[in-house]
Amino acid sequence: MSAQADFYELLGVERTADGATIKSAYRKLAMQYHPDRNPGCGDSEAKFKAINQAYDCLKDEQKRAAYDRFGHAAFENGGPGGPGGGFGGGQGFSDLGDIFETIFGAAGFGGGGGGRGRQQRRGADLRYDMEITLEEAFAGKSEEITIDVSAVCEECDGSGATPGTGMRACTTCGGHGQVRAQQGFFVVERTCPSCHGAGQIIEEPCRGCRGEGRVDKRKTLKVDIPAGVDEGNRIRLAGEGEAGARGAPAGDLYIFLHLKRHSVFERDGTTLFCRAPVSFTTAALGGEIEVPGLDREMVKIKIPAGIQSGKQLRHRGAGMPALNGRGSRGDMVVQIDVETPTKLTAKQKELLQAFRETETGEECPQSSGFFSKLKEMWEDLG
Repeated sequence: MSAQADFYELLGVERTADGATIKSAYRKLAMQYHPDRNPGCGDSEAKFKAINQAYDCLKDEQKRAAYDRFGHAAFENGGPGGPGGGFGGGQGFSDLGDIFETIFGAAGFGGGGGGRGRQQRRGADLRYDMEITLEEAFAGKSEEITIDVSAVCEECDGSGATPGTGMRACTTCGGHGQVRAQQGFFVVERTCPSCHGAGQIIEEPCRGCRGEGRVDKRKTLKVDIPAGVDEGNRIRLAGEGEAGARGAPAGDLYIFLHLKRHSVFERDGTTLFCRAPVSFTTAALGGEIEVPGLDREMVKIKIPAGIQSGKQLRHRGAGMPALNGRGSRGDMVVQIDVETPTKLTAKQKELLQAFRETETGEECPQSSGFFSKLKEMWEDLG
């Protein structure tokens, strides 16, 4: 076989990508290069076959581990190093299972024994990104979403066969789902190209799904979002992902939540932060302000006399609820911004002028102390 492109590069994922990321990348590429969407395009067909080969390897933990260690040589041309290279000592491996046993031990690929057991390929997991407001995260909500997904074919009930017809054992692999080929010192085992690992062939494929047992379908689902969810939380809807081929179990649907930016509050866990401007007279004399909470209740914040800009005041129990009711509500933290008046009446200016004439410097110790230090600095320099 000619040199092959790196499987990770084919799928456009990092070598550290998890299974869900690999599935998502494969699904997008498969839809893009599917022959049905690119009729007569040889390049698309070749690309489609290549990404299927890459995904077939990387979705299997054991195959992926072997590929990460040996590359393409783990599956072809007699394994690493080719004939004579071997794995040391001139001792070959009886089949691909022995290669994996060097990595995983006696309980490696296929369990070591005779024929390999066939497994149904579970449908792919799907991801749906949902944006919600902070108020919705506070109170929780139910929302309906519409997704396009592969669903069980109703015409054949997911079997892939025309009703009234059946299945027969694959003559290529004898019903094992795997075929073996001698290559150098190795007997390499691959998925059967005729039945794609199923071990059986459909006598008459269903016209509705062309033998896949599933069809593309748009469906509407109800999603219950609990109170207290945060950015990046996900909700799992079991069995609502893509249907498995020919009656295999369906995958799951994961709802990833994202919070819209709020005009007033910022959130850190169960704590809500906001900034509140107060007049300089309130800051000087003290008082009380009201901040509307996410539950539409007014939160009263007491302002101590002489408060400075940037001071944070905490109100217990006015923040976000804990997810699933695990614990009490968080706090609301209000940062005070003292606002200097920009429009004064003549009377107000007169009163302020009278106040300034009575100032001794003790009213604002920070300002007085700052200028005293400057004066001392210049005297020392002189």
